[in-house]
Amino acid sequence: MFPGYAKPAEDLLLVRPRVLGEKSSDILEKKEPREYPVEFEGPRRDTDEIEITVPEGYQLDELPPPADAEFSFGSYHSKTVADGNVIRYTRTLELKELSVPVSHVEDLKKFYRVIASDERNTAVLKHSAP
Repeated sequence: MFPGYAKPAEDLLLVRPRVLGEKSSDILEKKEPREYPVEFEGPRRDTDEIEITVPEGYQLDELPPPADAEFSFGSYHSKTVADGNVIRYTRTLELKELSVPVSHVEDLKKFYRVIASDERNTAVLKHSAP
């Protein structure tokens, strides 16, 4: 198990479906106003598909909500579904433009905040009765 991947809380187990990799950024979370556009290396599309088997002795109690962010410069979508004793988490990040002008920095902040929130979400497993 990866560190920070699951945390026990009484008879619950909190599992973060986003096991690997971070797509969020706090680059714009500064007090000083941005003077220049945000530049990306290029257009890209990243998709993660993660499957987590619910450990024996636990059952799924709650899944995190889907995340959706759609802007002219990019999009982010994620969802978590249950299939038997497997939790499936999928997400797609797409950057469509090479540059985000200063006039759209607030939208880019919102974009990264949606991603960061999604990356912190947890599924809740509860200890099942024997």
